[in-house]
Amino acid sequence: MSFRGKPLIPAPPRVISPSPTPSETRENSHDSYLGPVTRSAARRKQSAGVATQQPLQESVDEDSDPELRRARTRSRSPVKSRRVSTLTPAKSGRALKSKQKEEDEVKNIVKNTESGSGAETPNGYLAPPAPAVSVWDWREFSRSPSPLGLIPIHRHFKTFIHKHEVPRKALHVSIGFLVYWLYVSGTQTSAVTPYLMGALIPIATTDYLRHKYITLNRLYVRCLGALMRESEYAGWNGVIFYLLGTWFVLYFFPKDVSVVAVMLLSWCDTAASTFGRLYGRYTPRLRRGKSLAGSLAAFLVGVATAGWFWGLLAPKTGPFPGDDENPFMFQGLLRLPAFVLNALGLSESQGTIGGPVALGLLSLWSGLTAAGSEMIDLFGWDDNLTIPVLSGIGIWGFLKVFG
Repeated sequence: MSFRGKPLIPAPPRVISPSPTPSETRENSHDSYLGPVTRSAARRKQSAGVATQQPLQESVDEDSDPELRRARTRSRSPVKSRRVSTLTPAKSGRALKSKQKEEDEVKNIVKNTESGSGAETPNGYLAPPAPAVSVWDWREFSRSPSPLGLIPIHRHFKTFIHKHEVPRKALHVSIGFLVYWLYVSGTQTSAVTPYLMGALIPIATTDYLRHKYITLNRLYVRCLGALMRESEYAGWNGVIFYLLGTWFVLYFFPKDVSVVAVMLLSWCDTAASTFGRLYGRYTPRLRRGKSLAGSLAAFLVGVATAGWFWGLLAPKTGPFPGDDENPFMFQGLLRLPAFVLNALGLSESQGTIGGPVALGLLSLWSGLTAAGSEMIDLFGWDDNLTIPVLSGIGIWGFLKVFG
């Protein structure tokens, strides 16, 4: 039989697949039966068959090769680090010195930590900066702008109490009228200072204790919250500085200077706060929380207060019993100092002014001291303390030189 007319077709080669073919799977399934396997069992079986790779330590000196300083992506390999012990990188003398310097710094830090200096031992990882230790500072006397929500009554009367501070300003202004009543009734300043100190001690003690006991602080705020700023919830009450400043000027300064200084505190501060809140946005800002509108209002009220007291009130209501022991500094005349008269070659009569001119100059100076003491920030102290003290010092110094 001849196969001459039929082409011979070679058999296809057998390809070995890396994975078992369906036929091989069926053949193996006939040989042995495998039950259902859970995922956890398969995972344990697979992990048991794979040899655990031991991590190799690698120490690469980046100073020896600048290419190693480039940022590299984090490897996903289970081998975290490898140590190439056969390579010895060549280091320059400068690199060795810097390395030795870093080691010395680490040793010093460890030594300071062991000695109790408070420094922490570095562990080679970045860490956020440690929080600063809260230390008492004299600037805590300064009150920040009032938030909203600490005092319950401020939430109910946002405009009347929180924004415009009407009850607080009413109390502030009433002190000036109380001083006026005490003056026209003939009360001397030496008789008022014991009562001020007698009120200052228990009020300051209560204010200290309310910061120690939360229950007392809540009761205190509930009773006097309408007269407080919310920044005083965790700070000192402004009444303490009001009493302290008033006591200081009444105790150390002459009668007329101390009375005017307390009136400037009562009326100029209120005018500056009121007009500053209303029109401060339309005028330049002198410093944080102080505007030209508020300072101008304090200046005008200070001029009017000084002119009214020395020009109208004092001449028509005095003298009173006991004024001989507490005389006025301003007697209606202003004189140039003797060294100025000698330098200019003027006589005493030529260097002396009186009447409305002297009263006007003193009133202008009183307004300037009131506006300046209201605007200035003296070591962060409360303005209820700085306004009467600085105003009293300014007026007393002016009359000491020209009076």
